[in-house]
Amino acid sequence: MSCRLLKVQSADDPAALEFFQRLAGRHNPGDAVEAQTRAILDDVAARGDEAVIEHTRRFDCPTFEAPLAVSPQELERAAATITPDELDVIAEAASHIREFHQAEKERSWFMTRPDGTVLGQKVEAVDRAGLYVPGGQGGNTPLISSLLMGAVPAQVAGVREIAVVSPPREDGTLNPYILAAAYLLDITEVYRVGGPWAIAALALGTASIPSVDVIAGPGNIFVTTAKKLVQGKVGIDMLAGPSEILVLADDGAQADWIAADMLSQAEHDKLASAICVTDCPSLADRVITALSCRIADLPRADIAAASLRDWGAVILVPNLHTGIDMANAIAPEHMEVLTRDPWGVMPKVRHAGALFLGQHSAEPVGDYYAGPNHVLPTMGSARYASALGVQTFCKKTSIISATAAFTERHASSIARLARLEGLEAHARSVELRGPRA
Repeated sequence: MSCRLLKVQSADDPAALEFFQRLAGRHNPGDAVEAQTRAILDDVAARGDEAVIEHTRRFDCPTFEAPLAVSPQELERAAATITPDELDVIAEAASHIREFHQAEKERSWFMTRPDGTVLGQKVEAVDRAGLYVPGGQGGNTPLISSLLMGAVPAQVAGVREIAVVSPPREDGTLNPYILAAAYLLDITEVYRVGGPWAIAALALGTASIPSVDVIAGPGNIFVTTAKKLVQGKVGIDMLAGPSEILVLADDGAQADWIAADMLSQAEHDKLASAICVTDCPSLADRVITALSCRIADLPRADIAAASLRDWGAVILVPNLHTGIDMANAIAPEHMEVLTRDPWGVMPKVRHAGALFLGQHSAEPVGDYYAGPNHVLPTMGSARYASALGVQTFCKKTSIISATAAFTERHASSIARLARLEGLEAHARSVELRGPRA
């Protein structure tokens, strides 16, 4: 296993810029992926359930048959197969996630001008949301947390109908842990379909799967490309790429903990990126050594090793100020701040999907249990994007209730603006309500 050591003087250092460019190019799907995905979307648009079943047989389950939906009885039976302790863990995680997202819920608001004109904004949830839950190694590693992170904020937002799609296992079933989590959340609309054809069904609708208003949830490059292509027809949460972590550490941090946290992301995917930025030369060396030691007995050691080799780095900087500049330039999905004063660093970090402050705020603590959402912007999009949350499933309607006094007073100004834009009918509409000559 090898993880590069970069010694840089600034975020503009040639070695740093070259590394940033490499990171930015690691998730380019190419024209072939988009062409294949578009063909699948067109097929589902033309043939509906028939196309969904055909693609599911080809990629997931050769003997797949309708119905696509999981029955309420199957959901209940799945929950009965899970041990009480496991159900409690899922329920407690969901409770933490719900508490956090309740706090971010926005309310409608109104303001009144002195003349009685009322302005405001009405916030309400979309009617239907579709949640994509990846299968995870053929359905054998159920991504329970992905279901929780999508479903709970949708419920807090007030979404009336939530449809879950997830690719079936080779025998055509869904993992019982996914079904049990849905049952615990009182979600009854679950479909045994995955891949870009599932995204197409959610966006376009089929006989079995009614269309939705918003699609959320992570997936592979084909699922992400499908979300990109249906955006506009429906809303989406984001176009997420491979997982990322950046650990900013000083000489007080523990190398073994840093290595463990970097590997927690490197094991996701060969395209994942795990980076440590430090101003301590001895810590940099110890982290590289710890990575080699800790990776040896990981079940996904091959994946983690490829990730570290191709996209990982320990970056040695002259001081923490430069380290923060590096972090802001990368805009990582996850950023751990393992310094003596993490709260002092926090205001200086402008671009990160989620910030984990302090030695005990390991990335999995946030991604599984603390409450904030783990569906986060990647590939530098933290410069402008936010985590999946209640707002993902809400829309805002502007409210205008103008009084006669307001419109009459401002009619000539409004008409003038309209005529500057060449819109005479707009001008006349407001002048009809203006002061009488």
